[in-house]
Amino acid sequence: MGGKTITRADLCEAVYQKVGLSRTESSELVERVLSEISDCLVTGEAVKLSSFGSFVVRSKGERIGRNPKTGEEVPISPRRVMVFKPSNVLKQRINDALTERHS
Repeated sequence: MGGKTITRADLCEAVYQKVGLSRTESSELVERVLSEISDCLVTGEAVKLSSFGSFVVRSKGERIGRNPKTGEEVPISPRRVMVFKPSNVLKQRINDALTERHS
């Protein structure tokens, strides 16, 4: 699974190429979208992007973990984690692309 990592700069360039905004406007648009998503997640709101997926913040309680090297039990403090759940449309696109490559 050694695919290329898409960066903010890549997203800005794609917006510039496909939408036709200036590079500065494209960069501002990408930053605003990512900022809005981040702000919503920080406040605990779920973010649902139709035909793409949902970002949800979940709370994890305190639990006991184990150091894999020593086997020593270590308490893991409570925390919030972000989870991404892809939509069925996105899952289908990914699987269709996989089967096309192997045909």
